[in-house]
Amino acid sequence: MKNKKNIAPVLKIKDLKKSFGDNHVLNGFTMELYKGENLVIMGKSGSGKSVMIKCLVGLMEPDSGDIEIMSKAIHQLGRNELDNLRTKIGFLFQGSALYDSMTVRENLEFPLRKNKEKFKQKETLVLEALENVGLTHAIDLMPVELSGGMKRRVALARAIILKPKIIIYDEPTTGLDPITAKEIIELMREIQQKHGTSSLIITHDVDCARVTANRMILLIDGINYAEGTFQELATSTDKKIQAFFK
Repeated sequence: MKNKKNIAPVLKIKDLKKSFGDNHVLNGFTMELYKGENLVIMGKSGSGKSVMIKCLVGLMEPDSGDIEIMSKAIHQLGRNELDNLRTKIGFLFQGSALYDSMTVRENLEFPLRKNKEKFKQKETLVLEALENVGLTHAIDLMPVELSGGMKRRVALARAIILKPKIIIYDEPTTGLDPITAKEIIELMREIQQKHGTSSLIITHDVDCARVTANRMILLIDGINYAEGTFQELATSTDKKIQAFFK
């Protein structure tokens, strides 16, 4: 996945910087995500992973740097163009972030509301998305009736319902027991293989990284400190890198 000089990345971040007062969170972070790959970004708490995501989806303005998604510079896009681009990106929020007052069906219909053609197909799309995560039987349940693992599956179904080109996973296994976490990890692999999506996976879960990553980046000191396969990084003699795999 490294030697792609002649292939345009589907997502590109170059020299991204963001500070909060004297706290320099991102110090020139750079990365590229290519079609069909799972790229894992690992970093300790407070390393800038969440800030990077917020800049990426336009929820936070970086101090400097460039972000391109599908060859479009997001800082040059108007609101409508940015909204249209976001429909091509699925997002699995940390903690699932389901709407408590809506059924599973209504939670999945929500992303379809701004697309009239897709909304006409809502029943088919909802059932298809739930089938992908093994939860068609839960279509009319409320979030309060779901286990933590079921909530994460519903959130994943919502993330893929518009058949996005890119999926961003924000700590997909946080708060789950080991067995459920393993099930979610397997689902992530299945979705990549079935739909050919490009996935950016933000995690501190070493098992998740080991199973899902085609390539990894370690976010240390606000930069892309190290990059490679799981095996390459796990066998590094660099003490900063070793700390992630102990």
